[in-house]
Amino acid sequence: MGNEPFSLTVLGCATPYPGADNPCSGYLVSSGDTRVWMDAGSGTLGPLQRHVRLDELDAIWISHLHADHSADLLTAYYGALYADIRLAAPIPLYGPVGIADRLAGFLTNTPTRSPIESAFAVTELHDGHQATIGSLRLTSRAVAHDVPGFAVRIEAGDRSLVYSGDTAPCPSLTELAEGCDVLLCEAESAQAPVEGEQVHHTPEDTGDTARRARAGRLIVTHVGRFLTPQQAVARASARFDGPVEYAAPGATFTVH
Repeated sequence: MGNEPFSLTVLGCATPYPGADNPCSGYLVSSGDTRVWMDAGSGTLGPLQRHVRLDELDAIWISHLHADHSADLLTAYYGALYADIRLAAPIPLYGPVGIADRLAGFLTNTPTRSPIESAFAVTELHDGHQATIGSLRLTSRAVAHDVPGFAVRIEAGDRSLVYSGDTAPCPSLTELAEGCDVLLCEAESAQAPVEGEQVHHTPEDTGDTARRARAGRLIVTHVGRFLTPQQAVARASARFDGPVEYAAPGATFTVH
């Protein structure tokens, strides 16, 4: 049991808006009968349904509230309550402080607040938050972005996957990723800003984070539109000696 692999399926990884064949950030993590939708960026609800219905999800985990990571919660709300889905209970939803009211702000069209909690059982994340979801253990850490954001370490038995969310290089991400089997890390920025606060990884930063964390394997995701996936992988590989791959939409990776 302790060495059973689990899987990561890429629903999309585009930024800051969907491509014709690539939704924004969204992933499905599966371990046995446990399934977690990790980030719900624009367009990801469609490909999610190739693998799982909304009423079959065990949880949704959201790194931060930028639309390219959370916008499809709005359509998931309508799907869960007003279509062919019949929820036995609200879907557990983990996200930054204020996520329920943010959703309600978009969805409320009358003087009465939309019943967000009928679709989602909301738990607000904090630095160090831990949760057990079926066969998966989730640990969330606050990271360095321009809005409150989190990275997550997902463990099943002895296997581990760490997802950066959106963040500049920071000690909390490196600590969270220490010794992980797979690091799924963003590489949005073509170069670090000359002035101002850095809020994303460059590909070189991505390689550096993987090396410092002693990750077993690096998957580069959320590649900015001024880079090709091939460029991002090559530049990250110059800083990290382990296997480096691209989170191509539709791909499934085994965590082992």
